[in-house]
Amino acid sequence: MSISVTFNSAHRIPLASEFFMARRPVVDRQQSLAAHELLFCNFFGTAAPIPAPEEQPASASVLSDVYEHGLTRVIGDLTGILYIDTDALMSDIFQFLPPQNVVLEIATLRNPPPQVIARLTELGAAGFRFALVVNDDDEYVHKLLPMVESVRIDITGRSAADLGRLCAAFKAQQKRLLAERVETIEQFRMCLDLGFDLFQGYYFLNPEILEGRKISPSHQAITELMSLIASEADNADIEHSIKSHVSLGLNLLRLVNTPAISAHRIDSLRQALMVLGRDQLQRWLQVMLYAEPGVHGRSVLPLMAQATTRGRLIELLAQKLRPGNRSFADTGFTVGIMSLMDTLFSMPLEEILKQIPVVEEVGDALLRRQGYFGKLLSLAEHTEWKTKNDAQLMQATRELNLSYNDLYMVQLAAFEWSDHVTRCMH
Repeated sequence: MSISVTFNSAHRIPLASEFFMARRPVVDRQQSLAAHELLFCNFFGTAAPIPAPEEQPASASVLSDVYEHGLTRVIGDLTGILYIDTDALMSDIFQFLPPQNVVLEIATLRNPPPQVIARLTELGAAGFRFALVVNDDDEYVHKLLPMVESVRIDITGRSAADLGRLCAAFKAQQKRLLAERVETIEQFRMCLDLGFDLFQGYYFLNPEILEGRKISPSHQAITELMSLIASEADNADIEHSIKSHVSLGLNLLRLVNTPAISAHRIDSLRQALMVLGRDQLQRWLQVMLYAEPGVHGRSVLPLMAQATTRGRLIELLAQKLRPGNRSFADTGFTVGIMSLMDTLFSMPLEEILKQIPVVEEVGDALLRRQGYFGKLLSLAEHTEWKTKNDAQLMQATRELNLSYNDLYMVQLAAFEWSDHVTRCMH
């Protein structure tokens, strides 16, 4: 697991088509990250996107680009859920895609033709799994149900009674149910009670601000150490602070003894500090905050994946846009990973920044989305495509003079790094 900033020019392979990719988290009933849903939107230069539904199914050419640049860089060890169109379904791209790593999501077809049924049967025999995007349980849906393992239902605007009716109908057919667009904790609890198996949405990113909330002792130890580093304290004081918190010291030694950081066994905290250096120690402390147990017993793994992806994405963007400026890139990482600390701590960011000192430009970016880092943070948030609005994303890329190819390459690197970090910290 590399902790250095790299942007490998060898990976700058031109895309066959201009498109934007979003990787959206899918969690299970325990709120652990279970899969990544991949969504795509085609663009032509800086013109408006082609007229199409807000979520466009991936074409065969887009899937080919994703495969060429490394599907595992996008999904890591998890399953990738690909929303595909009929043309892609009938193409030969599937001879290259690993069936064990993907679920193919298909829109409900009105009276599907025999060749589509035959193709689904053929790919199913080859080991591919399918999910069906449904709005109701009509006869056309039931015609395809025997060929799919799961059903995706957009819960937007649906009542609990309506969702309960659909859940009962599809559960009777032994289908796994994925609730799409779960944006609040109340919606998650409702879908959990209704029997959904998987949940896509950003409810876990929304902070539940609790009056009088205090940072936990384990988090306090990390934030105090971060403050010592920011105030340029002596190494002896930093080492003493780590030693006074046994679990923190053990985690640091475990981290520094990973092959990507040191090829030699490190047995003391003093050695660990020398190997890491202050800048990298600060970075890993920020990451370790998200590895702590979450509020209300919630798994923070999805939150950690999102925060580390944001941090790495902004860091790489900063390096690309201001090459050679190491400090600029480090600041970008801090902005990205701290942008979700209000969710992590269930406290307003204003209160958190009173306990974790940051420079003014970081505070402006986090609190007001102002300044250059504020623009980079806004772009990172738009890449998550929470609102299905690509206009803001297009404007942000134009303002930063960034091509979609550049953004895609940076996303791949950020996803890959985040997945490595998540595995290392758990």
